[in-house]
Amino acid sequence: MSLATDLPHSEGQAAGTAVKTRGSGTEKPAPRRRSRQRRERIFQWLFLVPAVVYMTLFFGYPVVKNVVMSFQEYTTSTFFTGEAPWVGFTNYVTVLSSSLFSTSLLNTVLFTIGSIIGQFVIGLALAIFFQRKFPLNGILRSLLLLPWLLPLIVSSAVWRWILDKDSGALNRFLGDLGIIDTGIPWLTSTSLALIAVVGVNIWIGIPFNLTILYGGLQEIPDELYEAGSLDGATGWKAFRHITWPMLRPVVSVVLVLGVVYTLKVLDIILGLTNGGPANSTQTIATQSYNLSFHEFKFGEGAALGNVLVIISLVFAVLYLRASRRAVDE
Repeated sequence: MSLATDLPHSEGQAAGTAVKTRGSGTEKPAPRRRSRQRRERIFQWLFLVPAVVYMTLFFGYPVVKNVVMSFQEYTTSTFFTGEAPWVGFTNYVTVLSSSLFSTSLLNTVLFTIGSIIGQFVIGLALAIFFQRKFPLNGILRSLLLLPWLLPLIVSSAVWRWILDKDSGALNRFLGDLGIIDTGIPWLTSTSLALIAVVGVNIWIGIPFNLTILYGGLQEIPDELYEAGSLDGATGWKAFRHITWPMLRPVVSVVLVLGVVYTLKVLDIILGLTNGGPANSTQTIATQSYNLSFHEFKFGEGAALGNVLVIISLVFAVLYLRASRRAVDE
């Protein structure tokens, strides 16, 4: 009786021991697994450290310094004495209540809206055009990138010569065609200067819109157009019901980046008109530059720069929320 009772018990112990042995042979101990995970996290952070340090030094510090400076009376004497008295919101009140701010704000809005509409519409049209396969397609697309590759100050100098009233290439061309008798003051007329600057900025921004939108169009499957054609969705209907919905995420990126970039445009305006004539092309960016580096009122210039940053952030947040709501609906 005892032999029959003890035998199953001993067999159970042996089976349990075998299971433990097999388990210990295939599974790693928990401490070793945690150690390996810890080492992986350390290596991941080591790869991130250079980028974090770079962002902190070259982006974080200037932003914080600019914010602090906007609350100080920071002048040229500060560089020698190191003294910058704290003035609170005085700089913001001064720049926002100045008579030039309303003009600069209006010009900034007109310049941004005109540039974005022109760049996006022409860029999208060219992107759709280059979807077709034809000879020299790649070469022409490469040539259209030239305005984007040129330094902005170089582009401004070239366009300043093209738009010159007396010896500009544009007025000569229009005169040879018999369209005009006298030169048009593209850059010296208060009613035309802003239009000319917007036109130049559109020319510079087309390659960016073309490149991003063309890449987005390439990601749309051809099967969707084939299926749509069976239901009669061709031409404009195909664009409305297939191309535009599929391209909407790319459009959001293009518009947000385009607006943020256009709001801070400085080189083109300084190179063409320097904010003139009679402040007709003065924007918030150029006004901030003039306050800081012409009048040496660094605190007021920093305050106006922060206003521009806030405007950019507000637009980006509102537009992205509106786009997300439209996609959800």
